[in-house]
Amino acid sequence: MTADLEITRLGEASGKGFEKVFAFFRDRLLEGSLKPGDRLISERELAAQLDVSRPMLREALRALTVLGVLEIRERVGAVVRRPDPSVLSDFLTFAFAQRAEFLEDVMQARIAIECQAIRLAAERATVLHLERLQAALARIVETIDDPDAGGLADYEFHRALVDAGGSETLVVLHNALSGILRLSHKRRRELLRIFPSMKTYLIEDHRRIFDAIAAHDPDRAEHVLREHFAIGDDYRRRAALGQTDAEIATAIPSENTQRNRP
Repeated sequence: MTADLEITRLGEASGKGFEKVFAFFRDRLLEGSLKPGDRLISERELAAQLDVSRPMLREALRALTVLGVLEIRERVGAVVRRPDPSVLSDFLTFAFAQRAEFLEDVMQARIAIECQAIRLAAERATVLHLERLQAALARIVETIDDPDAGGLADYEFHRALVDAGGSETLVVLHNALSGILRLSHKRRRELLRIFPSMKTYLIEDHRRIFDAIAAHDPDRAEHVLREHFAIGDDYRRRAALGQTDAEIATAIPSENTQRNRP
C-alpha cells in the first residue's frame, strides 16, 4: 500500500473507550487490513465509526503514538508506523526495574532465546557474522578488568550471537530485554570481580562458544553455551555465600576438565 492510502472501511470494534480503539487497531494490524504507511480517515469520521468521543479517541491515538503504532504527520494526519521493537525494550526495562524478583525469569527467558539462536547461528553464520563475533570476543579480552566496559562487551557478544542466528523473532525478543541484560551483565561483572579465576572463565568460555559457531556444529554450540550459563550461575551462587576464589576453585576445575574442548 502507498503512504497516502486512506482507510475508509473500518468494520466493527467491540469494547468501550480505550479498549475499543486499541482492539480496532490490534485486530486490523493482525489481519493485515492496516499496514505501515496507511493513512487513517479523519478523527471525526473515526470517532463516529468507532462510536467513541473525540477526546477519548485523541487520548487513545496519543497513547498509540507513544507505543510506536502510529505517527502524526503534519498536513497528513495519523499514519500507521512500522513496528519499533525498542519501545518494547523501554517498557520491559521500566517494568522489571520495579520488580527485581522477576530478574531470574528474565534470565531464564534469555537462556531459552540464546540456546535456540546459537543452534541457528551454527548453521547460518556468515563470514560477516563470524567477524563481528570475533571482534566482540577481542573486546571482552580487552575489557576484562573493567566491569562497565566488560559488561557491555559481554552483552554485545551475546547480541551478535543472536543476530547470527538470522531469526527476526528471536532478535526482537532478545532486543526487548536489552536494557535489562546490559544492566545485568554490568552488575554480574561487579559482583564477580572478587574471583580472579573469572577472567579465565569469561575469556575461555566465550572463545569456545565462538569456535563452536565457526565450526558450524549446532549440538556442540548449544552444549558449550549451556555450560557457560551453568558455570556463571555457580559463580553467582558462591559469591552470594561469601565464598573465596580458593573455595570456588575446588569445584569449577573438576567441571572444566570434563568439557569436550574443541
